[in-house]
Amino acid sequence: MQRTLLLIPHEIAGIPVFGIGWLLLAILTALALRLLIAKLQGAAVVEILSREWPIWALMSGIVWFVLPRVELTNVDQEPIGMAIRGYGVMLLLAVGSAVWLAAYRAKRQGFDPEVIFSVAPWVFGGGIIGARTFYVLQYRNDFIGNTWSETVLKMLDFTGGGLVVYGSFIGGILAGSIYLYRKSLPWLKFGDVIVPCMFMGVFIGRLGCVMNGCCYGGRCEENQFSLQFPPNSPVYMDQFFSGELLGFQFESDPADSKLLVITSVTPNGLAEEAGIQPGQKLNTLAQDFSPFAMAPRDIPEEDARWGAIATIDGRRYRWLPSELPETAFPVFAAQILSSVSSLLLCLGLCILPATRFREGTVMMLGFASYAVLRFVLELVRVDESGQFGTDFSISQWVSICVLTGSLLGLGFIYSRKQATATPSTAELGG
Repeated sequence: MQRTLLLIPHEIAGIPVFGIGWLLLAILTALALRLLIAKLQGAAVVEILSREWPIWALMSGIVWFVLPRVELTNVDQEPIGMAIRGYGVMLLLAVGSAVWLAAYRAKRQGFDPEVIFSVAPWVFGGGIIGARTFYVLQYRNDFIGNTWSETVLKMLDFTGGGLVVYGSFIGGILAGSIYLYRKSLPWLKFGDVIVPCMFMGVFIGRLGCVMNGCCYGGRCEENQFSLQFPPNSPVYMDQFFSGELLGFQFESDPADSKLLVITSVTPNGLAEEAGIQPGQKLNTLAQDFSPFAMAPRDIPEEDARWGAIATIDGRRYRWLPSELPETAFPVFAAQILSSVSSLLLCLGLCILPATRFREGTVMMLGFASYAVLRFVLELVRVDESGQFGTDFSISQWVSICVLTGSLLGLGFIYSRKQATATPSTAELGG
């Protein structure tokens, strides 16, 4: 796990990098040079400003107002810098790789690759909106802040994770379809070109999930298919609040659902060493932030180590950060399995000779195959709970719908009369 690849410092030589500082100065200097060079070349400065001012104003506004509000802070809430997230970098690599592969496939199948570069911003924008919307709706209670602005910022901060693949598919397909419809381009043909490339994006994107520590699998013994994540990772937090990290398990008292009873204690675990026994009542279990007073001030608060406090049968037990496990217990590497399976799916669809099938076949096969893979992969993931009174996660329900829709789509494609005319160059975007 490598959530932060690079931390841009808050200030250099005592001057802030963001807000009114170095970066804003760099933008204003670039604008001055742009106008100076234009004037030396005989261009009208006023005309250039009237045409380009929105771009310069937008960049300046983001640097001045937005970036200072998303800087990381230390335990004293002092800004220490801007994090370049591994998840965000892998997301950009995923998009770039998918677009490149789509352009390559388009050229091989007689399309103008420029059409891919034109539709890519639509698909990317729609995909991000769809992926984030799906995630926010699924975990809406986690985004409620103390103020509306805090809530909005939480919803917009997706560089550290919080995107759902199915949401990106839905949003990207809808946005891309709008573009293709407006340009009167063949939707099914483009689907055969683009859909395999989407799984190239999933392949790289899931590696970003490894770096972010999200989309993890269930508990397992340490082996070649397991991963262990550091403190403050989602897995570590889940195992802490379940009691597993401390060496005990608990459940609601059958006689009173408001009471929690310790049902088992792990041999040689922290709980057993503290004398905790099965049958005792768990009153509270919480993080202990008092060690933050000794935390270094040059690291983000999200990296500071906390301790643990548990109140059991009215007695308080406390563990220092140094006493807690250095990593979470092993879990299935669901992200790696998803990444590898997506790569294999991408390669398999790219190998299929699209010209031997009817238009749309490769696209529908891609969706159907991914639906099956995702349904199976959800069996080893534990970060999504069952929905609609079942053990199926929301992604498994969506997989069932996608598989059904794909099979119906294949039936429609092969039930209609096949066209024999060859699309013109204009129809292919040439």
